[in-house]
Amino acid sequence: MKELAQYKDYKRIAVMGGSFNPIHNGHLVAAEVVRQEFGIERVIFIPTGNASHKKSDPMYNEHRYLMTVLATAANPNFEVSRMEIDRAGKSYTIDTIGELRKQCDDDCEIYFITGADAIDEILTWKDPEKLLSMCRFVAVTRPGYDKTRLKATIDTINTKYKGNVEFLEIPALSISSTDVRNRVAVGKTIKYIVPEPVESYILKFGLYGGRPSALKTDDINKKLLAVLTPKRFKHTRGVAQEAVRLAKRYGADTEKAYIAGLLHDCAKCYTDKEKIALCEKYNVPLDDILFKQPDLVHSFLGAALAKAEYGIEDEDIINAIAYHTTGRKDMSLLEKIIYIADYIEPNREAFDGLEEIRKLAYEDIDKAVEFSLENTIGYNVNKKRIIHPLSMEALEYYREGNNEKQ
Repeated sequence: MKELAQYKDYKRIAVMGGSFNPIHNGHLVAAEVVRQEFGIERVIFIPTGNASHKKSDPMYNEHRYLMTVLATAANPNFEVSRMEIDRAGKSYTIDTIGELRKQCDDDCEIYFITGADAIDEILTWKDPEKLLSMCRFVAVTRPGYDKTRLKATIDTINTKYKGNVEFLEIPALSISSTDVRNRVAVGKTIKYIVPEPVESYILKFGLYGGRPSALKTDDINKKLLAVLTPKRFKHTRGVAQEAVRLAKRYGADTEKAYIAGLLHDCAKCYTDKEKIALCEKYNVPLDDILFKQPDLVHSFLGAALAKAEYGIEDEDIINAIAYHTTGRKDMSLLEKIIYIADYIEPNREAFDGLEEIRKLAYEDIDKAVEFSLENTIGYNVNKKRIIHPLSMEALEYYREGNNEKQ
């Protein structure tokens, strides 16, 4: 997620909070209906972290987050935030709204989308009167909900506590995350109940009693936390999320994109001496340029570490990690995605050409690669740094239009 003032250009944003364990089509329908009904410009899905009102399983945090990214990637008006998952201690709605307020202009309206049941409990939340003054609430209900009682509760809140609460009936909310988990546990289908990428993810990773998977994202995250600085880990997660969006846009494997994005900088924070020693240990060849330009070593070493220490066997993932810094001619679609995701992820500090590359990335990834190579090579030439031949070959290749659309 970007730094402060990320939402300064918006006049209306909405928060869709929830455990999303898992996210389902009812959540998406509710967010889209509210967006259209109230003229919302951006809906921010925020998976709960350490919820104050119920016990949460931290082992599922990354799964819930990634499923939400997968589910929302196709809608340009949706995005996902980690602010509650990453927040230390208990998560309170007022803290989340307060954090968002800092990222908006003073006249921006914030809508908080919640289930109708939560409206009955809102006065028990932390600092409820202050919270009610900070944002508008939209209570979404499923068919058959007792609207008479709900209206009475809303009237009391709006009159007595000067709140601004409305409600909408959403037919798709007859779906529930509990039902999804129970269906998976007994082997029943969840097709058309959750988005297709979420269904695939649940089955692949063996969630809720499904079959197990070889890839363990929780284990990868724990290991990365131990070897990366907080700033680098934040960048890594940004790349993984951007890679999923790009994979969704171009029809690539979103799970492979996430893993490659997560591991692309796994060797970044070792010292130059440690990198050389690890290259010797894992037989990573180093040419003269890599010895003179040690910052380039981490990508090739990272590919070796992904295989040796993280158990990654997929060669496309390995290559995407290896060439995410230099690039190379005739890159696979996944290689291009990781190369560009690393360049444009939301935490990147502004630099000349960044916004143009972000735009190109979702229009024509090959042109984005060409532009990025030109930009990077030009920057390094000005800094009098050595340019790796792989980068020069890649630029010539893409300038000549030899790439095939994938």
